[in-house]
Amino acid sequence: MRALASWSESSRCGFRQTMARFMRMALKTSGQALCAGVLTWFCLAPCWADTPAAIALVKPSVVIVGTFKATNSPRFNLRGSGFVVGNGHFAITNLHVVPDNLDADPELRLSVQVRNPQNELDMRQAKVVASDKTHDLALLEFDGAAAPPVKVRHSDDVREGQAIAFMGFPIGGALGFSPVTHRGMVSSITAIALPGATSQQLDARTIRSLRTGSFDIFQLDATAYPGNSGGPLFDPETGEVIGVVNMVFVKGTKESALTNPSGISYAIPSKYVLQLMQGR
Repeated sequence: MRALASWSESSRCGFRQTMARFMRMALKTSGQALCAGVLTWFCLAPCWADTPAAIALVKPSVVIVGTFKATNSPRFNLRGSGFVVGNGHFAITNLHVVPDNLDADPELRLSVQVRNPQNELDMRQAKVVASDKTHDLALLEFDGAAAPPVKVRHSDDVREGQAIAFMGFPIGGALGFSPVTHRGMVSSITAIALPGATSQQLDARTIRSLRTGSFDIFQLDATAYPGNSGGPLFDPETGEVIGVVNMVFVKGTKESALTNPSGISYAIPSKYVLQLMQGR
């Protein structure tokens, strides 16, 4: 019974998609294209039936990642998104979201903004406690009371064509500081190697990883924007995190991303998040 319950939770959407394709092919051969379309919609539509519940589950765990400096204007600078994991005192984001000059400026602090039970944003000082340059991931620990964590699922069961959703703060908070959700599907699982953002970041470990090979990454058909980096990619039925949004294709500048987005985004599989969280 436990195995059956697990199957129905993680695989029922994929099963419906497979059945939809089969029924569409069968009916089209009989000349009933309209019926095929109706039955396909009927089979695929329930894949999004649980999305509002999944959003409500994930939303309290999504945090704003940035820097705080009392003498700056504005004092807080949004750099990306993240999500709470573990015991509620840790957050995952992209490593490139963390600035390189933290040590050089003692007044500059890495910070996350977390929503409290009153739905207000609390500023928390944070620090990097673990990082993975190869997969561009960082594990942050933040001060204050624990925040609600998300459940991170192993990503090996993710398949091409699977429905997904992701959440974050697109366009650097220009749309406000309430998490925004986008939905789509995994359009491809493709091999990729992530280079460093600058030549200074090409350390020996990164160079070895580029020489020895690549790893699989999720290509998405949904458009992510600057500010979405580090946000959770999650199962729209269960709310379980299966990846971390990364590598938004931006044509030229942040402004052109609004008028001419590529429509292609990527996410780092969650299995690397689980590796980074080991022991915490």
